[in-house]
Amino acid sequence: MKFKRQHKEELSVNLTPLIDIVFLLLIFFMVSTTFTKESRLQIDLPKASSDPVAAETTQLEVVIDPQGKYRVNDRLLVNSQLNTLKRAVEQLSEGNSSLPFIITADAQTPHEFVVRAMDAAGQLGFSKLSITTAAQAPEDDAAGVDGGADAQ
Repeated sequence: MKFKRQHKEELSVNLTPLIDIVFLLLIFFMVSTTFTKESRLQIDLPKASSDPVAAETTQLEVVIDPQGKYRVNDRLLVNSQLNTLKRAVEQLSEGNSSLPFIITADAQTPHEFVVRAMDAAGQLGFSKLSITTAAQAPEDDAAGVDGGADAQ
């Protein structure tokens, strides 16, 4: 007796819908994800090895302490608001925006207060803006260019 062989259909899994779903999920996560880069580095102000330039006789010096209190030419301001700082600078400069504007901030001063002083100088039209730095110690020079950090 001769039996008829039955042809079995070849079974396969259709991967096209699976690939579509994976791409849709990938697109969804790319669109909905926000990338923020937060760095929490503790830094000290840079040190300069050059000699300080001779100071001009008339200048405006804004000193900022670690708590964010301003002193304009050794006069303590009543608060740390931008308007108060601008008024004090206007009074002491007598409207002369060609005077050198020097910002001296403590190493522990929050960056916000330094930027506020720079903003006040910019709004009042000062173009000779400088920020003081600490003199670099001789042993810092021997540490190398990267400040003594281990390179890997």
